[in-house]
Amino acid sequence: MELSTEKMRAYVDDGIGWVVFNNPARHNAVSLDMWQALGLILECFHKDQRVRVIVMKGEGGKAFVSGADISEFDSKRGSAAQKREYAKASGNAHEWIEKLEKPLIAMIQGYCIGGGLAIAMGADIRFSTPESKFGIPAAKLGLGYEFSGLKTLCRLVGSARAKDIMFTARFIDSDESLKMGLINFIVDKDALENKVKEYAKLIGNNAPLTVKAAKAAINEINKDDSERDLNKIQLMVDQCFDSEDYKEGRLAFKEKRVAKFKGY
Repeated sequence: MELSTEKMRAYVDDGIGWVVFNNPARHNAVSLDMWQALGLILECFHKDQRVRVIVMKGEGGKAFVSGADISEFDSKRGSAAQKREYAKASGNAHEWIEKLEKPLIAMIQGYCIGGGLAIAMGADIRFSTPESKFGIPAAKLGLGYEFSGLKTLCRLVGSARAKDIMFTARFIDSDESLKMGLINFIVDKDALENKVKEYAKLIGNNAPLTVKAAKAAINEINKDDSERDLNKIQLMVDQCFDSEDYKEGRLAFKEKRVAKFKGY
Protein backbone atom coordinates (compact mmCIF):
# COMPACT_ATOMS: atom_id res chain seq x y z
CA MET A 1 0.00 0.00 0.00
CA GLU A 2 1.47 3.36 -1.07
CA LEU A 3 0.78 6.20 1.35
CA SER A 4 1.55 9.88 0.92
CA THR A 5 3.00 10.18 4.43
CA GLU A 6 5.41 8.25 6.62
CA LYS A 7 3.35 9.26 9.65
CA MET A 8 0.96 6.38 8.94
CA ARG A 9 1.94 2.75 8.38
CA ALA A 10 -0.14 -0.27 7.39
CA TYR A 11 0.61 -3.95 6.94
CA VAL A 12 -1.10 -7.35 7.02
CA ASP A 13 0.19 -10.13 9.27
CA ASP A 14 -1.53 -13.50 9.64
CA GLY A 15 -5.00 -12.19 8.84
CA ILE A 16 -4.66 -9.03 10.93
CA GLY A 17 -4.57 -5.64 9.24
CA TRP A 18 -2.43 -3.27 11.32
CA VAL A 19 -3.00 0.50 11.26
CA VAL A 20 -0.13 2.40 12.89
CA PHE A 21 -0.26 6.09 13.86
CA ASN A 22 3.42 6.88 13.36
CA ASN A 23 3.92 10.42 14.63
CA PRO A 24 5.53 9.76 18.04
CA ALA A 25 7.37 13.10 18.14
CA ARG A 26 3.94 14.73 18.52
CA HIS A 27 2.38 11.89 20.57
CA ASN A 28 0.75 10.63 17.36
CA ALA A 29 -1.33 13.78 16.93
CA VAL A 30 -3.23 13.40 13.64
CA SER A 31 -2.32 15.75 10.82
CA LEU A 32 -4.19 16.33 7.57
CA ASP A 33 -2.06 13.86 5.63
CA MET A 34 -2.60 11.27 8.38
CA TRP A 35 -6.39 11.68 8.12
CA GLN A 36 -6.14 11.18 4.37
CA ALA A 37 -3.99 8.08 4.77
CA LEU A 38 -6.23 6.60 7.49
CA GLY A 39 -9.25 6.65 5.19
CA LEU A 40 -7.24 4.97 2.42
CA ILE A 41 -5.87 2.28 4.75
CA LEU A 42 -9.27 1.37 6.13
CA GLU A 43 -10.80 1.24 2.65
CA CYS A 44 -8.03 -1.10 1.46
CA PHE A 45 -8.35 -3.38 4.49
CA HIS A 46 -12.13 -3.40 4.07
CA LYS A 47 -11.67 -4.81 0.56
CA ASP A 48 -8.67 -7.08 1.28
CA GLN A 49 -9.85 -10.69 1.56
CA ARG A 50 -6.75 -11.60 3.57
CA VAL A 51 -7.81 -9.32 6.42
CA ARG A 52 -10.18 -10.80 9.00
CA VAL A 53 -9.60 -8.27 11.82
CA ILE A 54 -8.16 -4.73 11.91
CA VAL A 55 -6.07 -3.36 14.78
CA MET A 56 -5.15 0.31 15.31
CA LYS A 57 -2.19 1.28 17.48
CA GLY A 58 0.12 4.23 18.16
CA GLU A 59 3.89 4.19 17.68
CA GLY A 60 6.27 5.03 20.51
CA GLY A 61 4.44 3.68 23.56
CA LYS A 62 3.47 7.11 24.95
CA ALA A 63 0.24 7.70 23.08
CA PHE A 64 -2.40 5.99 20.98
CA VAL A 65 -3.46 9.32 19.48
CA SER A 66 -3.26 12.58 21.42
CA GLY A 67 -5.80 14.40 19.24
CA ALA A 68 -5.52 16.60 16.18
CA ASP A 69 -2.16 18.18 15.31
CA ILE A 70 -2.94 21.74 16.41
CA SER A 71 0.46 22.97 15.17
CA GLU A 72 -0.76 22.84 11.56
CA PHE A 73 -4.10 24.58 12.11
CA ASP A 74 -2.79 27.96 10.92
CA SER A 75 -1.42 26.48 7.70
CA LYS A 76 -4.04 23.75 7.07
CA ARG A 77 -7.19 25.16 8.72
CA GLY A 78 -6.56 28.87 8.42
CA SER A 79 -9.36 29.60 5.95
CA ALA A 80 -12.86 28.40 5.15
CA ALA A 81 -11.61 26.52 2.08
CA GLN A 82 -8.84 24.82 4.07
CA LYS A 83 -11.30 23.95 6.82
CA ARG A 84 -13.57 22.24 4.28
CA GLU A 85 -10.64 20.23 2.89
CA TYR A 86 -9.61 19.20 6.39
CA ALA A 87 -13.18 18.23 7.30
CA LYS A 88 -13.44 16.19 4.10
CA ALA A 89 -10.34 14.16 4.97
CA SER A 90 -11.20 13.58 8.63
CA GLY A 91 -14.83 12.89 7.73
CA ASN A 92 -13.84 10.27 5.18
CA ALA A 93 -11.66 8.50 7.77
CA HIS A 94 -14.48 8.47 10.33
CA GLU A 95 -16.93 7.25 7.68
CA TRP A 96 -14.69 4.28 6.99
CA ILE A 97 -14.38 3.56 10.70
CA GLU A 98 -18.17 3.55 10.89
CA LYS A 99 -18.88 1.44 7.82
CA LEU A 100 -16.17 -1.18 8.28
CA GLU A 101 -17.78 -4.61 8.19
CA LYS A 102 -14.77 -6.30 9.80
CA PRO A 103 -14.03 -6.14 13.54
CA LEU A 104 -11.92 -3.13 14.52
CA ILE A 105 -9.75 -3.16 17.66
CA ALA A 106 -8.03 -0.18 19.28
CA MET A 107 -4.79 -1.08 21.08
CA ILE A 108 -4.27 1.86 23.44
CA GLN A 109 -1.01 2.63 25.18
CA GLY A 110 -0.53 6.05 26.76
CA TYR A 111 -2.63 9.12 25.95
CA CYS A 112 -5.92 8.70 24.11
CA ILE A 113 -7.21 12.23 24.01
CA GLY A 114 -9.74 14.32 22.05
CA GLY A 115 -9.80 13.21 18.44
CA GLY A 116 -7.79 10.16 19.47
CA LEU A 117 -10.55 9.07 21.80
CA ALA A 118 -13.07 9.68 19.01
CA ILE A 119 -11.07 7.29 16.80
CA ALA A 120 -10.83 4.70 19.59
CA MET A 121 -14.56 4.95 20.35
CA GLY A 122 -15.23 4.02 16.73
CA ALA A 123 -13.54 0.66 17.30
CA ASP A 124 -15.56 -2.39 18.28
CA ILE A 125 -13.17 -3.42 21.07
CA ARG A 126 -10.68 -1.35 23.08
CA PHE A 127 -7.62 -2.70 24.91
CA SER A 128 -5.66 -0.41 27.23
CA THR A 129 -2.57 -0.46 29.41
CA PRO A 130 -2.94 0.46 33.12
CA GLU A 131 -1.00 3.69 32.54
CA SER A 132 -3.21 5.00 29.74
CA LYS A 133 -5.16 8.25 30.08
CA PHE A 134 -8.41 9.23 28.38
CA GLY A 135 -10.17 12.54 27.97
CA ILE A 136 -11.84 15.13 25.76
CA PRO A 137 -10.33 18.55 26.54
CA ALA A 138 -12.66 20.53 24.25
CA ALA A 139 -13.87 22.74 27.11
CA LYS A 140 -10.26 23.79 27.81
CA LEU A 141 -9.78 24.82 24.18
CA GLY A 142 -13.15 26.42 23.45
CA LEU A 143 -13.96 23.85 20.78
CA GLY A 144 -17.43 22.59 19.92
CA TYR A 145 -17.72 18.82 19.90
CA GLU A 146 -19.62 17.13 17.08
CA PHE A 147 -22.97 15.46 17.77
CA SER A 148 -21.91 12.13 16.29
CA GLY A 149 -18.96 11.88 18.69
CA LEU A 150 -21.09 12.71 21.69
CA LYS A 151 -23.72 10.20 20.60
CA THR A 152 -21.08 7.47 20.55
CA LEU A 153 -19.72 8.59 23.94
CA CYS A 154 -23.22 8.50 25.47
CA ARG A 155 -23.84 5.05 23.99
CA LEU A 156 -20.68 3.73 25.63
CA VAL A 157 -20.77 5.38 29.06
CA GLY A 158 -24.26 6.90 29.46
CA SER A 159 -25.29 10.54 29.43
CA ALA A 160 -24.36 11.30 33.06
CA ARG A 161 -20.76 10.14 32.62
CA ALA A 162 -20.56 11.79 29.20
CA LYS A 163 -21.48 15.10 30.83
CA ASP A 164 -18.81 14.57 33.48
CA ILE A 165 -16.18 13.91 30.78
CA MET A 166 -17.21 16.91 28.67
CA PHE A 167 -17.90 19.44 31.45
CA THR A 168 -14.69 18.82 33.43
CA ALA A 169 -12.34 18.05 30.48
CA ARG A 170 -10.40 15.93 32.98
CA PHE A 171 -8.15 12.97 32.24
CA ILE A 172 -9.51 9.56 33.24
CA ASP A 173 -7.35 6.56 34.13
CA SER A 174 -7.81 3.04 32.79
CA ASP A 175 -9.53 1.67 35.90
CA GLU A 176 -12.26 4.29 35.80
CA SER A 177 -12.54 3.96 32.02
CA LEU A 178 -13.08 0.21 32.37
CA LYS A 179 -15.75 0.68 35.04
CA MET A 180 -17.69 3.16 32.92
CA GLY A 181 -17.49 1.02 29.77
CA LEU A 182 -15.17 3.26 27.79
CA ILE A 183 -12.70 0.37 27.31
CA ASN A 184 -13.09 -3.42 27.35
CA PHE A 185 -9.80 -4.76 28.73
CA ILE A 186 -6.74 -3.62 30.68
CA VAL A 187 -3.47 -5.45 29.94
CA ASP A 188 0.07 -4.73 31.14
CA LYS A 189 2.11 -2.95 28.47
CA ASP A 190 4.63 -5.80 28.11
CA ALA A 191 1.84 -8.25 27.29
CA LEU A 192 -0.46 -5.89 25.38
CA GLU A 193 0.43 -6.62 21.76
CA ASN A 194 0.53 -10.39 22.23
CA LYS A 195 -2.82 -10.31 24.01
CA VAL A 196 -4.36 -8.24 21.22
CA LYS A 197 -2.95 -10.65 18.62
CA GLU A 198 -4.42 -13.62 20.50
CA TYR A 199 -7.79 -11.91 20.72
CA ALA A 200 -7.74 -10.91 17.04
CA LYS A 201 -6.87 -14.48 16.04
CA LEU A 202 -9.72 -15.76 18.20
CA ILE A 203 -12.07 -13.62 16.13
CA GLY A 204 -10.29 -14.33 12.86
CA ASN A 205 -10.66 -18.09 13.27
CA ASN A 206 -14.45 -17.79 13.46
CA ALA A 207 -16.83 -17.66 10.49
CA PRO A 208 -16.39 -14.23 8.85
CA LEU A 209 -19.98 -14.02 7.59
CA THR A 210 -21.32 -14.70 11.09
CA VAL A 211 -19.06 -12.07 12.65
CA LYS A 212 -19.99 -9.59 9.92
CA ALA A 213 -23.72 -10.19 10.42
CA ALA A 214 -23.41 -9.87 14.19
CA LYS A 215 -21.53 -6.57 13.94
CA ALA A 216 -24.08 -5.21 11.47
CA ALA A 217 -27.02 -6.25 13.68
CA ILE A 218 -25.52 -4.71 16.81
CA ASN A 219 -24.83 -1.49 14.90
CA GLU A 220 -28.48 -1.41 13.81
CA ILE A 221 -29.61 -1.95 17.42
CA ASN A 222 -27.70 1.19 18.36
CA LYS A 223 -29.64 3.26 15.82
CA ASP A 224 -33.04 4.86 16.34
CA ASP A 225 -35.93 2.57 15.40
CA SER A 226 -36.78 4.65 12.32
CA GLU A 227 -33.24 4.33 10.97
CA ARG A 228 -32.86 0.56 11.30
CA ASP A 229 -32.55 -1.61 8.19
CA LEU A 230 -33.75 -4.98 9.45
CA ASN A 231 -34.16 -6.35 5.94
CA LYS A 232 -30.42 -5.94 5.39
CA ILE A 233 -29.71 -7.86 8.59
CA GLN A 234 -32.07 -10.67 7.61
CA LEU A 235 -30.33 -11.00 4.25
CA MET A 236 -26.98 -11.26 6.01
CA VAL A 237 -28.33 -13.92 8.36
CA ASP A 238 -29.73 -15.86 5.40
CA GLN A 239 -26.35 -15.59 3.69
CA CYS A 240 -24.77 -17.30 6.70
CA PHE A 241 -27.18 -20.21 6.49
CA ASP A 242 -26.63 -20.58 2.72
CA SER A 243 -22.83 -20.40 2.98
CA GLU A 244 -20.18 -23.04 2.49
CA ASP A 245 -18.85 -22.02 5.90
CA TYR A 246 -22.07 -23.18 7.56
CA LYS A 247 -21.63 -26.57 5.89
CA GLU A 248 -18.02 -26.63 7.06
CA GLY A 249 -19.04 -25.67 10.60
CA ARG A 250 -21.56 -28.50 10.82
CA LEU A 251 -19.13 -31.01 9.34
CA ALA A 252 -16.32 -29.94 11.68
CA PHE A 253 -18.65 -30.33 14.66
CA LYS A 254 -19.56 -33.86 13.59
CA GLU A 255 -15.92 -34.76 12.99
CA LYS A 256 -14.84 -33.14 16.28
CA ARG A 257 -12.23 -30.88 14.66
CA VAL A 258 -11.60 -27.16 14.31
CA ALA A 259 -13.52 -25.66 11.40
CA LYS A 260 -11.63 -23.97 8.58
CA PHE A 261 -13.76 -21.04 7.48
CA LYS A 262 -13.20 -19.25 4.18
CA GLY A 263 -15.71 -16.41 4.35
CA TYR A 264 -18.25 -17.63 1.80
